[in-house]
Amino acid sequence: MKENQPGRQAMTSENPVLDQLAKLLTDAAGAAEGLRSEIDTFLKSRLEKLVGELNVVPREEFEAVKAMVAKAREENEALKTRIEELEKKVSSPPGAGQ
Repeated sequence: MKENQPGRQAMTSENPVLDQLAKLLTDAAGAAEGLRSEIDTFLKSRLEKLVGELNVVPREEFEAVKAMVAKAREENEALKTRIEELEKKVSSPPGAGQ
């Protein structure tokens, strides 16, 4: 039984090592999460700055201008058709003035 006692002592002495290792890994995971958060914040700020320098139009403004252009095209086509109809009414039939 004396042989088992040293084994027990060895296991007991290893527990603090395992505890320290677990604590170290937990601290490392926490530090990694903090680093990840800092990197995310840094990248976000850099991307926002880059987008600002590129003069990129916000999606809402783009969609508003797109709708305005579509409406203007429709109005332009309607006016073109109206002008053609008025020109037909105003112009005399061929050979009427000769």
